[in-house]
Amino acid sequence: MNKDTIIGELKEENTVLKEQVVYHKAQHERLMKLILGFKSERFVPQAPLLNQPTLFDSPEDEPVSEQNNKVTVSYERKRRKHNGRNKLPEHLPVEEVTIEPVEDTAGLKKIGEEITETLKYTPASLVKKRTIRPKYAKANSEGVLIAPLPERPINKGIAEASLLAHILVNKFVDHLPFYRQIQIFNREYGWEVNKSTLNDWMAACTKLLEPLYEKMLEQILSSGYLQADESPIKVLDSAKKGKAHQGYMWVYYTPVHKIVILNYRKGRGQHGPKEILKNYQGFLQVDGYTVYDKIAKLNPSIELAGCMAHVRRKYFDAKDEHPERAKFVLGLIRDMYLQERELKQANSTPEEKTAYRKKHLKPIMSKWWTWMEAQSTIVLPKSKLGKALTYTINQWHKIQVIVDNGSLELDNNLIENSIRPLALGRKNYLFAGSHSGAERIAIMYSMLATCKKNDVNPFLWLKDVLTRLPNQSIQNLDELLPTNWTESNNVP
Repeated sequence: MNKDTIIGELKEENTVLKEQVVYHKAQHERLMKLILGFKSERFVPQAPLLNQPTLFDSPEDEPVSEQNNKVTVSYERKRRKHNGRNKLPEHLPVEEVTIEPVEDTAGLKKIGEEITETLKYTPASLVKKRTIRPKYAKANSEGVLIAPLPERPINKGIAEASLLAHILVNKFVDHLPFYRQIQIFNREYGWEVNKSTLNDWMAACTKLLEPLYEKMLEQILSSGYLQADESPIKVLDSAKKGKAHQGYMWVYYTPVHKIVILNYRKGRGQHGPKEILKNYQGFLQVDGYTVYDKIAKLNPSIELAGCMAHVRRKYFDAKDEHPERAKFVLGLIRDMYLQERELKQANSTPEEKTAYRKKHLKPIMSKWWTWMEAQSTIVLPKSKLGKALTYTINQWHKIQVIVDNGSLELDNNLIENSIRPLALGRKNYLFAGSHSGAERIAIMYSMLATCKKNDVNPFLWLKDVLTRLPNQSIQNLDELLPTNWTESNNVP
């Protein structure tokens, strides 16, 4: 073996060892961040703007002027204009208090008045509703005449629709577990209620809402564009003593109708989404989880689209390990989102978006692909950057689908925002009490997340719907959906 060969092998080995050092150093820093720091995916590649110094600017970075061999530091401090206090809503009830001067005003002419608006809080209250039905004896002893009781959400139950709506919105929107609500009821109103009672009420309400849930599921499956994701949830299982079962909420969202559906399954396998999507036709926007690829193979009517947010996350994770390379891709992705922002501000049609993306995003994608081809031969496959490259290459055909169709979003962030209430709820009530309880949770989150997507007040909607559902015709269910409901429909 000659000298040049040995030197070449040593250089190659040195390159590999350097990559391994960088990899292990990044792993160490990542572990330290998890222990001591916080996680953020913010990436700002530009240099600071002029006249916008940071807290960490060094003295030599400050503007200076030299005169008579003397250096003077000059700057102009600009007062930040305060936006002022937010205007109080016009719909709030008004309580007027007039304060007259202590001095005698007899004979004085009123020339105006000073009005000061403040806010006061009136605590909510429980009201005992007493329904009185007079009874009348019919002539000739033919019986008794009495008016029938109005239908209630829970037959023979003491809870009116307003109380049920309050309890459910507190739990699923404001993330107050039942035991905390029980404490509040006891402390504020002296009313004691058992947790089992609240669980029974929730079960009865979700049973009542099931037809609406099925109707919403029908609508999303006919939309032609779905986003899907899954999120874990702990479930108590009588078969696993002392252990909680790891269940999954499969979440589907259609930007077309702004409907969210959560579907609980005991596992993360393909059985759940396969059953839901067996007759679906259209785009399915997902991350790189292989279950979705299997489902698309089983149903050729499904065309998978990728998620730029998941791709970006891989490069962000590699930023500490390979800063220059990762920042190059993060910059490309940022350029794509800036182009997309222009489209949204212009309120472009899907056809205009498609043409714009092909013109402006295709060149960025081409540049990205050329870079990946060069990097894939020199980057360690097990490194964070190597994993990012592998993920991107495997998802490339799905990303192309987004660029070629302006009716699709660049990412799945809309559905991830829909999952966030579930994540917040997990931190508060930790787990579902049973598999059937998890299914009821799925129904409630579906309803209230859809309310949020459509800017519908969840309390007013739920109060109205629980009042009307016992007598609602099955043919008129559509008018109760959060997507169709308006406050003017609300029954007092």
